[in-house]
Amino acid sequence: MSETQDNVVRTHIHRHREAFLDDLAEWLRIPSVSAQPEHDGDVRRSAEWLAAKLKETGFPAAEVWEVPPATPEAAPGAPAVFAEWPSDDPNAPTVLVYGHHDVQPAAREDGWHTDPFEPVVKDGRMYARGAADDKGQVFFHTLGVRAHLAATGRTAPAVHLKLLVEGEEESGSPHFRALVERHRDRLAADVVIVSDTGMWSETTPTVCTGMRGLADCEIELYGPGQDIHSGSFGGAVPNPATVAARLVAALHDEHERVAVPGFYDGIAELTDAERELFAELPFDEDEWLRTARSRATLGEAGYSTLERVWARPTAEVNGIGGGYQGPGGKTIIPSSAMLKLSFRLVAGQDPDRVEEAVRDWVASRIPAGIRHEITFGASTRPCLTPLDHPALQAVVRSMSRAFDGEKIRFTREGGSGPAADLQDVLAAPVLFLGISVPSDGWHAPNEKVELDLLLKGVEASAYLWGELATAHR
Repeated sequence: MSETQDNVVRTHIHRHREAFLDDLAEWLRIPSVSAQPEHDGDVRRSAEWLAAKLKETGFPAAEVWEVPPATPEAAPGAPAVFAEWPSDDPNAPTVLVYGHHDVQPAAREDGWHTDPFEPVVKDGRMYARGAADDKGQVFFHTLGVRAHLAATGRTAPAVHLKLLVEGEEESGSPHFRALVERHRDRLAADVVIVSDTGMWSETTPTVCTGMRGLADCEIELYGPGQDIHSGSFGGAVPNPATVAARLVAALHDEHERVAVPGFYDGIAELTDAERELFAELPFDEDEWLRTARSRATLGEAGYSTLERVWARPTAEVNGIGGGYQGPGGKTIIPSSAMLKLSFRLVAGQDPDRVEEAVRDWVASRIPAGIRHEITFGASTRPCLTPLDHPALQAVVRSMSRAFDGEKIRFTREGGSGPAADLQDVLAAPVLFLGISVPSDGWHAPNEKVELDLLLKGVEASAYLWGELATAHR
């Protein structure tokens, strides 16, 4: 687009701003809480509302996809929405946009100042559950694609545009990979854009380049057939609570590196250039610690706090238990103990190999007389886009244009999400386009979205399709 076309984009957004926000507020009034069965009907209503609105936007195809149960005995998953708008150019790249339409639970008594499902606009912000996570960031693509058409004179986007908006991300996306595999042909894409992330701050626009993966397990340890007297038997039989404590103590070495053999095999090490880019961000460690409700940092030696959170793998103890927990003393050797562990993974790590390594490590440290069981949950693969990838540069240019030529910096997400399943199943690079900021309060009372930033997201979306089409040539 030329500068004149950029002006057309901004004019189009300004003219349709109120209608866009009214539509978003209507969607936000639907309490699509996937974690609460009493809202199953609302989650379906949310999917149907979005499919209808996408058709109204101009998408020739917009469908509600049913999600079958994983087993005959299980309940079906929450419905997803798929939409498609082919380009007039048969050689155009195919772009799939991912987001979700379900939201976290919310109630006035949780600390909300207003009804969480009755949007309120105040001081340039819209307050409502889902305003930022993720309905607002999904919905900005509807006005974005219309502004793209208005500025270019096209009747169809410059790319073959697809949307996949799932309905159970806030419940852990238990059926998502199966859904993607089932519809692999229709979801096929050259690039995946995830609009379920954020920026560093209101004044520092950034693009996320990756998310960590996740593997988690529960370890059950069984000793005596029942709790037994610590005086009569202590010091002569193994104690499962002691074994649990020793496993925890052995999880890291003196440099806070994970001590599981093979855990670091294959990881993509940070380059000097990436470390320099992280260091450019205006990071205030004291402020970060206040947010973390913590008094000191601790982590793998040789890495900064941001590097530890974004680009290094971790092992954490999420829970530990066993034996008597009540008031006073009870002098026993407990019959059982348990641990819950989670492992955040980075590019190059394979969750299956990590699981095997953890199983072997645990088995090697269990003494005779203790039986153990280890159960892993569903894993999530890490995803990372190289900084020099042409599609990433297209996202960066789109964001820079929306933010009046500002330099766009790079972040990663310390958490994990289903984006890696799209990368894995579709064999397509995953990129992130999000405008939410930390103060938006995802999952918290009084979630909000900054309206100026939301419209910057609309603008970046409008530029992105042309930028991606050019980068593909």
